[in-house]
Parts: sequence; C-alpha cells; structure tokens
Amino acid sequence: MTIRPAHIVVIEDEPVTRTALAGYLESFGYRVTECASAESAERVLALENPDLLIVDINLTGKDGLEITREQRARSEIGIILLSGRTDDVDRIVGLELGADDYVCKPFNRRELLARIKNLLRRTAAMRQLARRVVHFAGYTFDTAARHITDAEGATIQLTRGEYELLRAFVLNPGVVMDRDRLLATITHRQNGTNTRTVDVMVKRLRAKLGDDPKVPRIFGTSHGEGYVFTAPLG
Repeated sequence: MTIRPAHIVVIEDEPVTRTALAGYLESFGYRVTECASAESAERVLALENPDLLIVDINLTGKDGLEITREQRARSEIGIILLSGRTDDVDRIVGLELGADDYVCKPFNRRELLARIKNLLRRTAAMRQLARRVVHFAGYTFDTAARHITDAEGATIQLTRGEYELLRAFVLNPGVVMDRDRLLATITHRQNGTNTRTVDVMVKRLRAKLGDDPKVPRIFGTSHGEGYVFTAPLG
C-alpha cells in the first residue's frame, strides 16, 4: 500500500522565502503547494484537502490572521503562523484565533521541520479519533464506546480512568506528556490524588496491553518529564 505524503500549503508573499521553504520540505518527501496570496490559497483549498498550512501573518491584502480565523471555522487543519515581528501581540492573537503554532523569522529550518512533524502527528490523531476507531500495536480502540480489543478480538477491560488516560495518549502521539497534564485528563479523581496516580495507571495499562516497560512498544518513559505514546496509529 502506498502511503500518501502529507500535503503542505505554504502561503507566503516573499518569493525567496516561499521557494526556499517549499524546496526544503519537498526534500523530506512532503507534497508542497506554494501560494503568494490568500486568494491563490483559497483556490487550492476549494479543490483539495491539505494537511497543514504555513501562513505568513503579514500578507498583502487578507493577512494570515484572517486566513487562520476563516480556516479554523471550517476545519481542524493544522496551521503554523510565520512572522517577522517579535512582539507577543500577533502570537497571542494568532493562537487565540486557532493557530496551532507560531514561528518567528528568521527561523531555523530544522526546528520548523520538527514542529511540522509534531503537528502532523497531532492532526492525524485528531482525524483518527473523529473516525472513532483507531488501531495500534495489534489493538483496536473505539474511543467513543470505550472499548478495546486485541488482535484475536478479545475485549480488554479498562476502568474509566484508564480509558481517559489512553485516549489522551492516542490524541497526542509522539508528544511527551508530563504527569500533571495526564492527571488533568482523568475526570473522576479521588481526594488526595496526586501525580503518582498517573504512574500507577500507566503501569496498569502496560500490564493490560502487554507493554514491557524495559522494551516499550506503546508507552515510552521520558525520565524526569513524563510519558509518550510511541505506537504507530493505523
């Protein structure tokens, strides 16, 4: 089966920056469409369903903030804003309007690539959850029905807290999540619950899903930070 490369639309009116960035991303296997204005980008978006937008805030005409507002109202497409300004106002407004990330120019291309990869993982996970059922490491997880089965179809019994923790992991593949963040995903916590509760629940999930902490396939440990979901989603 051929895997479709992620489609990135670069909306940047400075031609040297646009062409250089597009060429760099294409060298990593991404499909890239270059747009010099909001109007040309809208024509692309009317015909296709790209995975990610990289948008310069300071476009002539309709600017990047307006594009962000309009696109976020229509879909959960990933959006990274670029700006030559260093003040916080544009960054805060952009994030409030629904941008997923914000990068200042001049940017380090490798850092931007890392942010793109991370965001594409998150948006792919969001699409998987929108379809309710996700597959990983031989398991089938119905996120709405709170039901998980192994490769033979046998049901794995999860508590409510274990389900909520697993759902948080699946929603953030490849992202190191600290214990406080994971604890916040558990809705029915007992009085006195602390971050060590997360360690106990991860240990139980590992046991139920046959994940050896010494050679993890599903839940990796980032020492001093938290945990990361490492299994590929299908």
